[in-house]
Amino acid sequence: MTRLFAWVVTNLDAFIGLLLAVTVAVLGLTNTVSQDVVNSAILLVLGLLAQAVLRDRLRRRTAEQQVRQVMVDTRDRLTDLVPQMREITGPEGALNRAREAIDSVSMVRVLHGSEVGQTLAEARRHTDRWTFKGGTGTYLRAVTLPECLEHARRRNATLTVAVEIIDPTDEDVCERYARFRRSLDPDAPGERWTVDRTRKESYATVLAACWHLQRSGLLTVEVRLSAQMTTFRYDLSSSCVVITQENPQTPALRIDRGELYYNRFNIELDYSRKQSRRVPIEAAGQVKLDDEPSVEQVRRLFAALGLTLPRSFGDREVADIVGKAIQARNPYA
Repeated sequence: MTRLFAWVVTNLDAFIGLLLAVTVAVLGLTNTVSQDVVNSAILLVLGLLAQAVLRDRLRRRTAEQQVRQVMVDTRDRLTDLVPQMREITGPEGALNRAREAIDSVSMVRVLHGSEVGQTLAEARRHTDRWTFKGGTGTYLRAVTLPECLEHARRRNATLTVAVEIIDPTDEDVCERYARFRRSLDPDAPGERWTVDRTRKESYATVLAACWHLQRSGLLTVEVRLSAQMTTFRYDLSSSCVVITQENPQTPALRIDRGELYYNRFNIELDYSRKQSRRVPIEAAGQVKLDDEPSVEQVRRLFAALGLTLPRSFGDREVADIVGKAIQARNPYA
């Protein structure tokens, strides 16, 4: 009913004309009114019809003008927006920069907890090369190097390892590193980081590299010693690069091979090694190392490598280096 009433109000003139025409027709048929009245009524109805037609044409013309004006305004607005759209969608536009930013974020995956160990284990399983940069290389000699070699033996494949650690003959960098490690939680009860411990850990990594080199014809090793310490550890394999810190609770970063920053980190590590002191690892062949190297063998080895042991290191300290190198334990186990 409401909709019918609204329609009547909207078309009131036409409705009145219709009602008048029907009324006059009925009255004319029943001879209730004269013919003159009927003729006048017909003229009135025609007048209402003409008024309705004129009003409809006026509305249509007005609507056409409004549509035309909207189209003109839209065209002008689009013309103004074209330069702005080019700034947004062009090669150097904001949209493209935003897309690049999103892509760069997706290149890096954050690893938590056990994901770090699982990722490193998977990387060791299939790699033919490993590049490491870090502190003293404790985890490298305890886990990474032995496992990579074992997988290489099973695949009958070669393995290339590049190592960069702090220089054990540089007391300043060893002191800085020991001070940094003391600021963290100790990795085992009673093991306090001192200059001497830092030196032993680095010497042990060099010894472990030489020891494994003599026992595997599949292994190629490069060892570099740096006068600068880093608070990060970089492990780059043929499948990904994993960036960790000394604290195992800190999330790690993983970048897969094929991503832009994998190659960038590969270049970074390469240039970092070139700025460090190279250990003449080929000289290790001058000293045959037993399965359990003796103190004398170790002293002669480091002398051949140009890494003179501190005078304060007696046989006990050298034996400690041997234990850390050959029987290294996983510091995060």
